[in-house]
Amino acid sequence: MNCPQCAKTVSPTDRFCEACGVSLESKFTLPQMGDNCQKCDATADSIDVDGYCTGCGFRQVVNNTSLLATAVNFGGATDKGRRHHQNEDAITLKIVDDRTYIIVVCDGVSISQQPELASRFAATACIEAIEIALQQGKDAEAAICDGVNAALQAVANIPFNPDDPIADPSSATIVTAIVRDNLATIGWLGDSRAYWLAAEKSLQLTQDDSWAREVVAAGTLTAEEAAKSPYAHAIVRWLGADTVDDGVPSIVTFPIPGAGCLLLCTDGLWNYAPEPSYLYSLIQQVSSFQAIDIARDLVQYANQQGGQDNITVGMVLF
Repeated sequence: MNCPQCAKTVSPTDRFCEACGVSLESKFTLPQMGDNCQKCDATADSIDVDGYCTGCGFRQVVNNTSLLATAVNFGGATDKGRRHHQNEDAITLKIVDDRTYIIVVCDGVSISQQPELASRFAATACIEAIEIALQQGKDAEAAICDGVNAALQAVANIPFNPDDPIADPSSATIVTAIVRDNLATIGWLGDSRAYWLAAEKSLQLTQDDSWAREVVAAGTLTAEEAAKSPYAHAIVRWLGADTVDDGVPSIVTFPIPGAGCLLLCTDGLWNYAPEPSYLYSLIQQVSSFQAIDIARDLVQYANQQGGQDNITVGMVLF
């Protein structure tokens, strides 16, 4: 266990960090299996052995690495990294039919209240709404809008403690993709990203909703200058109760050109490998061409570089 202030190793019984002196009380109060459901407050006996609530279906937030293998070519992973005391990322995957895949990746905003619930609530609500929209015959772009709106409402409905002088209302970023008939429709709010990675050409498909991108686009600072600013990682759009009037996602449609990988990830990965060509070189080093193996190795890579943040990746291989 690490101090949330300075990342030095601390004991679960310590009240203060010996290195920096920060109080550790209440810092490591994590949801534990055996507690009531984190969403509907059903009693502990309503939680099954896999962590799902038998009443509302919500999977409880636990603090460990998760690998998701939905198919050989479709999978993901999420990990709390080496510096955070809990995982504030979330990922959901769904194969609707043999031609339709859905990925949702969310990153809870650490300075907000209950960011781990914000990301999980958002990811769950988004994928459920997208599947319903597709079943109703809506096109992919409309389904993405429905999904992000459902995620926004889910996060906005998390109770907010106005007496907390520091933390903002629960917040999260989101990036989601529908892949149908080799056409990827991608929507996002925040700085979680989507990439196309291939031998012929690798691309970043999303544009960060961030202070850094805005000042570079305006010509105020160069990319190098913006990266050195204390605001370099500040986001300007997100999911939260304070953004309900600005919850329309940016959307891009990308025709899959051939063999390659559609990758969605949080900044816990791309901070260490922002360039598409470098990400492609990393997946080329994985001996297996299975999504779960590539996801696991990308998480391992980010942790080897320092693991300063939670790390989440999801992908479809073509």
